[in-house]
Amino acid sequence: MIFVIGIVTMLVSLWVSYTLKSKFKKYAQIPLASGISGSEAAQAMLKDHGIYDVQVISVEGQLTDHYNPADKTVNLSHDVYAGRNAAAVAVAAHECGHAVQHAQAYAMLNLRSALVPIQNVSANILNVVMMILIFGGMFLGGGAALPWVLLVIIGCNLVLTLFALVTLPVEFDASHRALVWIDKRGVVTAREHDMAKDALKWAAMTYVVVAIGALAQLLYYVSMFLGRRD
Repeated sequence: MIFVIGIVTMLVSLWVSYTLKSKFKKYAQIPLASGISGSEAAQAMLKDHGIYDVQVISVEGQLTDHYNPADKTVNLSHDVYAGRNAAAVAVAAHECGHAVQHAQAYAMLNLRSALVPIQNVSANILNVVMMILIFGGMFLGGGAALPWVLLVIIGCNLVLTLFALVTLPVEFDASHRALVWIDKRGVVTAREHDMAKDALKWAAMTYVVVAIGALAQLLYYVSMFLGRRD
């Protein structure tokens, strides 16, 4: 069953990723009436929110855009940094939305940041346990140890699921801030706003898929543990 969940999640994730890339490719062919680039939009949004200690830089890759709170940088892929289309400015403004969250101490972002080290440890523990289960179950003390192993797996999956769920409002809020700002600033027309909103919607779907997959795995292991107790 766990393999079915993994395969379904992977297939849905591939579909969302393909659709997202298709949307970006489509909207990249339609230049903005305002002519503003992603990097220019990012700089303007930061300035409008009184943020002057965050640097906007270009990074390699496609859809590798992210905000790094550690060094306070908005990292934009080349297509977003130089792009002058609805998708580019939407993503740039979205990443600046995270910078605004950071500057304003947005509660869910703070919670997500606090969960990062716990999530990393849980993921490492889960990987080790799963490897042992697959290649060395004999070292776990046989079937009697399985309930305890399941509890460890459930605990790790609980952290991963919580992290994935907390990520959703952080991403949705950043997109909301981005769309409000590009409208208020007159960066996009009404038609371009729809394109920007659509691009951000599909970008958010990648996080939704991860959250659903994590929750499905957690529920599977919980049901397995409860089944053994019965």
